Amino acid sequence: MHQIEPHYNWRQYYIAEDDERSPFYGREYSEFEYSLALYDHYIHPQWDDFGSATLFAKILFADYDKGFAVIEVMGEWNDCLHNDIMFFKREIADPLLEEGISRFIIIGENVLNFHYSDDSYYEEWFDDVADADGWIAMLNFHDHVMEEIIRANIDNYILLGGSLNEMDWRTLKPSALFKKVDALAQKRLGA
Repeated sequence: MHQIEPHYNWRQYYIAEDDERSPFYGREYSEFEYSLALYDHYIHPQWDDFGSATLFAKILFADYDKGFAVIEVMGEWNDCLHNDIMFFKREIADPLLEEGISRFIIIGENVLNFHYSDDSYYEEWFDDVADADGWIAMLNFHDHVMEEIIRANIDNYILLGGSLNEMDWRTLKPSALFKKVDALAQKRLGA
């Protein structure tokens, strides 16, 4: 687990801890001291803790003019025991929404499991972004994780699957990724 790093090739374009509008502004990281853990496994120190016991995140890019953010997540998304969506919504999404972000690209290839509780925070987040003509898109989640999300009907509030789950996003610059995801979102939303 400690070798799974957040994507770092976009650091030339954006660094969340240097962004005064980011919820992670001013954070300091160590490359050598491992203090965060997922259960009994240490994780790479570049991940951000936002209050969840099992889910960690990294804002890879935020463009306040275009109103989008790309956030990579890792761990176990556990709404049942830890209410991870509440922490994610309150500690990451809400501050970004206040700064004008209404389009969220969530990259989940390092999410190991998903455990459902209820859809209240997903519905609230959906309503928040819909008011600003936005969307929430989930990219590259494992099939078993997507199946659980769909089984819980959370796909009523987010975009996932199909081309979104086969996107080679690492080869793109942030603006090119946004254009691809936005085009798919507009097509799915019928705009």
